[in-house]
Order: sequence, then structure tokens, then C-alpha cells
Amino acid sequence: MHGPVVVAWVLTAVFLLITFPCVHRLVSLDYGRLGAEVRHGDLAELMFVLGMVAMFSPVGGPIPVAGWQVVFGGAAVWFAVSWWRSRRAGRGHELSAHHAVSAVVMLYMVTAMPHDTATHGPWLNMSTMDGSAWPPVAVLGAVYFFVDAARSGLRAIRPGDPGPREPGLLPRTASRSIMGLGMGYMLLVAL
Repeated sequence: MHGPVVVAWVLTAVFLLITFPCVHRLVSLDYGRLGAEVRHGDLAELMFVLGMVAMFSPVGGPIPVAGWQVVFGGAAVWFAVSWWRSRRAGRGHELSAHHAVSAVVMLYMVTAMPHDTATHGPWLNMSTMDGSAWPPVAVLGAVYFFVDAARSGLRAIRPGDPGPREPGLLPRTASRSIMGLGMGYMLLVAL
């Protein structure tokens, strides 16, 4: 990745910190009451955060690029189908759509990176995208994630509602905001 190694390590640490609330929600929330969509969203968030850790880390990750492509491709299909089903049912489709877009963009990022073993080896670490990448896709993705980060950030800090808030909402929206900023930054820096 172009840019100072210190920035890469700081961002790696930030995304590692986001794993803790993700795991905490997964082990402590009552998903029987909250619904499968919320559980799937929390699992997806953990997967995306780990992908960001691997991409930002100057060391790279323990999973080869092809493994990440399978994971993100499978997640894209899963959430696209989930979006389609929930859209028809009239509930929960916004979260599934967001995760489908996130999975597609993560797949785009890992696929658009150069994969020559002389420079990077088979490990995932973010660098500039090769010439076959479509820069308009990166720019559109960055705009989407910056806007979503702003919306999520505002949702996380809005004044308290009179009723009870959904368990885990604050860390979930704060994490989504940080993820959006990180994804947008990564897409623009990689161009």
C-alpha cells in the first residue's frame, strides 16, 4: 500500500480494535429475539473487519488472496439473495443490501490488486490496483462508503430516543462508520 507504514500500522490497530465489539455482540446478544438478519450482519461485519486488518497490515495476512476471494464472493451471493428475499418480505433489506455491496467491493479490492508472487506473494496486503481495475468502480465505492459512514456516525451519536435502543446498536453503527471511512480511504489510496 502506498503511504507511510506508520499509517498502515495505525489503521491495522484500529480495525483490530473493532473486532472486539463484533465478537462481544456475537457471544452476548439474543439473536433468537433480534433475528437472523442481525446475526448475519454481525458475522459479516467481523469478516469484513478481519479482511481490512489483512489488507492494511504491512505484514499481510495468513489467508491467500484466493481464499479471500472465495469468502467475499460467497458473502456477496449470500447477502444478495438475503436482500432479495427480505425485500420481498418488506423487512431488513437495507442491511442485507449494504453487506452485499460491501462484499462486492471487498472482492473488487482483493481482485484488483496485483498478484505477482515476486512482489506480494500469495498473501493479501493492499497495494495500488493494477491497470485492469476500473477506477470509476473504486471512486463510486468510496463515495458510497463515505456517505454511509456519515449516516452511520450520525445514527450512533443522535440524541436518545424515548424508547429503548436495540442491543449493540451503538457499537454496531460506530463500527459501520469506521469501516465505511476505512473502505473509502482504501479505495481512493489504492488508485
